[in-house]
Amino acid sequence: QVQLVESGGGLVQAGGSLRLSCAASGRTFSTYAMGWFRQAPGKEREFVGAISWSGGDSYFAGSVKGRFTISRDNAKNTVYLQMNSLKPEDTAVYLCAAGTVIMAGRLEPDYWGQGTQVTVSS
Repeated sequence: QVQLVESGGGLVQAGGSLRLSCAASGRTFSTYAMGWFRQAPGKEREFVGAISWSGGDSYFAGSVKGRFTISRDNAKNTVYLQMNSLKPEDTAVYLCAAGTVIMAGRLEPDYWGQGTQVTVSS
């Protein structure tokens, strides 16, 4: 069982940056691939990015590629999402996820966090 708690969301102006954190419980964190998804009001949940268990590989949705980066610190059981050049369309609840499979560049989640709100004003 893995429990995930996100933090770092907030209100930012367009063009600004935010860094989200996701703290995981459990001693098996380093064996999981980690990822981020987002869900805007009235829209389906969408994949944002993922990082392999070692941190050696990362994957991103086309809409955020070049603007967002993912990193992880296995010693701290934490994964980060650095978001730069934010746009109003990035406004959503961002959810952290853990899984054992990355299929076609997309994480297949087994566990979810509760989410943290990111709002980008124009």
